[in-house]
Amino acid sequence: MRRLVGLETEYGIAPAGKEATDLVAETVALLERLSPPYVEAWDYSAEEPQRDLRGFRAASLAREPEDEKLERASSRPAATVLDRCLPNGARLYNDHGHPEYSTPECRWLFELVAHDCAGERLLLECAARRASEGHPLALYKNNTDYHGFSYGCHENYLVSRELPAEDLISGLLPFLVTRQIFAGGGKVGIEGESAAAQVFQLSQRADFVTTIASVDTLSQRPILNTRDEPHADERRYRRFHNIVGDANMSRYATALKVGTTSLVLSCLEGGWRPALQLRDPVRAVKDISRDPSLEWHLPLGDGSRTTAVEIQRHYLRAAQQVLSELAADEQWALQEWEHVLDLLERDPLSLGDRLDWAIKRKMLEQFAEAAERPATHGWLQSLDLEYHNIDPARGLFFAASGAPEQELASEQAVDRAMSQPPQDTRAGLRGLLVGRHAQAVKMLSWGRVCLSVDGREQAVDLRALVDGPLTELNQRAEASGDLATMASLLGGGTVEGNR
Repeated sequence: MRRLVGLETEYGIAPAGKEATDLVAETVALLERLSPPYVEAWDYSAEEPQRDLRGFRAASLAREPEDEKLERASSRPAATVLDRCLPNGARLYNDHGHPEYSTPECRWLFELVAHDCAGERLLLECAARRASEGHPLALYKNNTDYHGFSYGCHENYLVSRELPAEDLISGLLPFLVTRQIFAGGGKVGIEGESAAAQVFQLSQRADFVTTIASVDTLSQRPILNTRDEPHADERRYRRFHNIVGDANMSRYATALKVGTTSLVLSCLEGGWRPALQLRDPVRAVKDISRDPSLEWHLPLGDGSRTTAVEIQRHYLRAAQQVLSELAADEQWALQEWEHVLDLLERDPLSLGDRLDWAIKRKMLEQFAEAAERPATHGWLQSLDLEYHNIDPARGLFFAASGAPEQELASEQAVDRAMSQPPQDTRAGLRGLLVGRHAQAVKMLSWGRVCLSVDGREQAVDLRALVDGPLTELNQRAEASGDLATMASLLGGGTVEGNR
């Protein structure tokens, strides 16, 4: 099995002339400009966000105080539902005043990158239509509004349930804490500390991490999210839902963070365990992010000290020794992982053509040197924000990044991903149903589709369709002449009131 992976990105939205209390309504208006076909019938009953992989169910989920304040002040509640499933297998919806794009499930790293970029393009199309109506807005692929509120870029990895939950948590913890040295988005200042205006951080999410492991996502954010919601056969799989990472403008950084994380998961599934643990993981997240020396020294649980680079090398060596028969994109991730760690050890800023934090820091330093006025906190933050503007005509990333990161997903691949799902995962089946039979789709989720076929309601269970390439099944479904034939091919059965 090649691991199924996916990304969920919440975008910052800045409508011209609007207040924060208008964000929910403006997000809904933005997403309403999406061109059909699509299906607006998400099955929320299939979601269990309070179920914890450690074997219990949380009584409730914490709320972000700023989110509660926004919901009370807004003319439309933050729970306003606008949730659309697309022909490319993706999902686009309103998440508490942020447009969120979830890619389809992908098996190939560079295909995932293309689908992540496709989300940017689709949102830009919606924004252009909204602007043509006299309502211009900007969209930012970042993780903070600089006023104490954070929104995420979540990664999803299908993982074998044979890997014990405690080993998943302890095995990933040092890796995820230190991964920001190549996956961080970069940030000016420290959240809520005006005196730290000149501090440059590696990560935008680091300021918001408060605990090691938790099922919560909106408040008390953990390094390890423990939600147990596999969207697959729960007897065999779990879904590792990673919320600690930054949103990346760089395609290279996106590919590297997902590729290395998948390799580490393969090591853990194979029985390997790291021979080190951090003394204080939550503090280490912030210390690494804020270290001006870029040396990233850390205390370990046994009293010794090491560096973030050495911790990453510990995992790299395991992947080199434990894993074999790697596919081309996995080999790319392994090789680039070693290459980046070598450069981070010798000259971190030499990666200012491909890693977001390094590109941004280099850009800010150049602006400050060329400016005829002092580099104030507000000015630097405005530049920081514009780095993440997804409009190529305005976003500073597009002017500052180099060639290496652009090679990973061609413009043709991105264009294709805007309308076509992966052809070797179950997303191809969902996308086909949405694109060809949208009127017949009555309810759907990642693992299940309910159809109306010849006046009868039928359910297609997709949860078992994760084990191997589904290219042949997708081709047969696409060649089927009508909906009834396709439903029969997919094994649809009649359901009565079972949603």
